[in-house]
Order: sequence, then C-alpha cells, then structure tokens
Amino acid sequence: MRKGVGTTITEHILRQQRQNPEATGAFSTLLNELIVAAKVISREVNKAGLVDILGDTGKVNIQDEQVQKLDVFANNVIVRRMQHVGQLCCMGSEEVADLIEIPSQYPRGDYILLFDPLDGSSNIDVNVSIGTIFGIYRRPETSSDAEVMLDDVLQPGNRQVAAGYFIYGSSTIMVYTTGRGTGVHGFTLYPSVGEFLLSHENIRIPEKGKIYSVNEGNYAHWDEKTRALVDYFKAKDRDTGRPYTSRYVGSLVADFHRNLLKGGIFMYPADLKDPKKPTGKLRLMVEANPLAMVVREAGGYASDGHGPILDIQPEALHQRTPLYIGSKKDVETAEAFISGRGD
Repeated sequence: MRKGVGTTITEHILRQQRQNPEATGAFSTLLNELIVAAKVISREVNKAGLVDILGDTGKVNIQDEQVQKLDVFANNVIVRRMQHVGQLCCMGSEEVADLIEIPSQYPRGDYILLFDPLDGSSNIDVNVSIGTIFGIYRRPETSSDAEVMLDDVLQPGNRQVAAGYFIYGSSTIMVYTTGRGTGVHGFTLYPSVGEFLLSHENIRIPEKGKIYSVNEGNYAHWDEKTRALVDYFKAKDRDTGRPYTSRYVGSLVADFHRNLLKGGIFMYPADLKDPKKPTGKLRLMVEANPLAMVVREAGGYASDGHGPILDIQPEALHQRTPLYIGSKKDVETAEAFISGRGD
C-alpha cells in the first residue's frame, strides 16, 4: 500500500474544500455525485460478460462511430445522476450531438460538465481497460442569458476548474485534479467497502520516458514529419535512451494512465485515412482538454504538435485535434518534429 492509503475520496475533496475560503460546497457535491455514477458504471462493466450489455446497438453517434450498449448505459447513468444535483447549468457528452440541458424541474448552478462516458468502446467486447473522462468548467460571469449558449461552453481547456478520469480495469481507479497546485491524485475503488481510497498520492510523471504509444497501423496515412517522429523513437541511440518501447492498448485512458505513472508519450496524430477527420480522431473538449489538465498538473505536457492543447480556443463542441501527451521532454520532441524544428 502507498503512503496515504485509508483516506477516502470524500475526505480528500472536503480537505481541499476547506483550503479554499471561498468554497461553498457546490463543487464537492457535484464531484461526489459523479463518483457515484462511476461506481454504477464500474459495477456494470465488471459483469458485462454475464448480462446482455455487450455489443453495438446498431446506431452511430455524432462521431460516426458504432454505439455500444455500454456506451448508452454509461451516458444515461451520468446524465441522470448529474442533472438533479443543482450545481450544473448544462452538460456535454461525446455521445450526444448538442448540449444537454438541465430539466426545468431541477435547480441549476454555474458549472458545466463535459465528458466521454466510456472511452475505448471498441475494446469492450474483448475485456480491455476502458474509462470515463471528464472536465468541469464554470459558466462565464459575463454570460447574461437565462439559457446556456454554446459560446458559454466553448472555453479553452486552461479554464477548467477540475478534470480527471475513471479507468475500469483489473481495478477501478479515479485520477483527478482541481489545478492551482493541488496536485494529481489517484484513488482505487475497494469493492468490499464500496469506497474510493487514496492509492496514488501526488502523482508526478517522469520528465522523460521510454515508452511511445501510437497506432502504427496508420503509418501509411501520416505525413513525413509524423513518420520521422515515430522513426526517431524507434531508432537506436544509447545517448538519448532510444529505442523507446512501443506500448499501445487502443483505449486512450488506459494508454494515458500507464504513461502518467511510468513516463512516455501517447500520440494520435492527424492523418489522411478518413477525410472526415483531417485533424485526427480525438475530441478536444471531452478527451484532450481533461487529460491535458491532468498531465500539466503532474508535471507533463500536452500539445497538438504546434502548441499547448489547453490554449486552443474551441470552435465546435465536437471539435477534433491531434494529440501528443505525456512526459514533458518527449512531447517537446514531438512538437519540434511536427512543427518542423526536428533534426
């Protein structure tokens, strides 16, 4: 057991709340309800092979991807649990084309929740780790409309007040940060007590790693700069610690979690494989921004190949972006290649 084990996630949230004299408890209430939703999803994921919840629904989502039954379940659980807490003014999900409004019978707050309900859906049927990714924003104080407008939601990632993910694997783990130097902390769900307990205190990603994670099946669809970058990580050079080890699960949250703990870089570059996705596959608002905040607070870096992910001003709710994320020096190397500064 790591130092600090025994502290529950609720204790940890309340401790951080007490350190902020302006805190009202609204954010703590929101986060605790999200944790309950994750527990419900975790329970269902763990028994997926025993009930009729595997496979696709025969429908496609806004991303033109097959919708899995567990996708629908996870999305519905989060929406239903979060819409009544009274702290949200709206939500946005990878699985829903438009903003999700809070029903009129429930009170509203000033927070915005954006989430990917079940990242790694293609791995559900083969029992590979999947997860839930989330980012939380405040509605701009300058907004005067009674109804939440899309412009209220389209904020750069550096305005997130919290971000994190749940990973459903051999154990269920929550990793989150509230920024402002509070650190990144991981909590493992103990099924016997039904509670998340602190297991990874103040996570720091190594400044440089030895792992690169990318789908090399897309090599033929990359431009020359991207190919040169991957070739660089594969080349032998003792002085720079190369070649790197290739590790690619295919679930963003699983690949990111491993590299966060061990060091390395995850890459999903732009490619020419699908003309509908010229900037890559991953979504800026519900995938890249939350993980970019987590990695920044852990001492790492996230880039689109030309600059910080967190500085991008989004233009659409489901906007896609290339993503290079992980150990700071490795991502800076990637950025140098993609922006044309690599040797």
